[in-house]
Amino acid sequence: MKKCLNASLIYAIAALAGGVFYREFTKFNDYLGETALGKVHTHLFMLGMAVFLIAALFAKGSSLEKEKTFKSFMIVYNIGVPISAVMMAVRGVTQILGTELSKGADAAISGIAGIGHILTGAGIILFLTALLKCFDRITAANKN
Repeated sequence: MKKCLNASLIYAIAALAGGVFYREFTKFNDYLGETALGKVHTHLFMLGMAVFLIAALFAKGSSLEKEKTFKSFMIVYNIGVPISAVMMAVRGVTQILGTELSKGADAAISGIAGIGHILTGAGIILFLTALLKCFDRITAANKN
């Protein structure tokens, strides 16, 4: 449970920093339009802080953290979410600065962000699988 709470705190700090950076960077550059940078803040709060708070609640009343798939979730998910957030920030900064990207650079940003999203999705599946295994273990123990 402590690992989940620590991860939640780290993601909350990153989300707050992302929000401040977005606000100040757009103000400094007199940018008023939509940008991917503006979504980093909420993504980190929801996919980071909120998910790990929920995981901590489940871990408190069960043996969730002992599941192999939960350990895999912690690794995969904590690689995927930061990759996605960083690439959203990169995309947003280039949008705000009006940077002309080559097709290769644009594809590279999208590709790396896609890898981050795939890892995040795989992490979600691992988390749900760990929850199911934990539930099955609890249900089996209660039948005996």
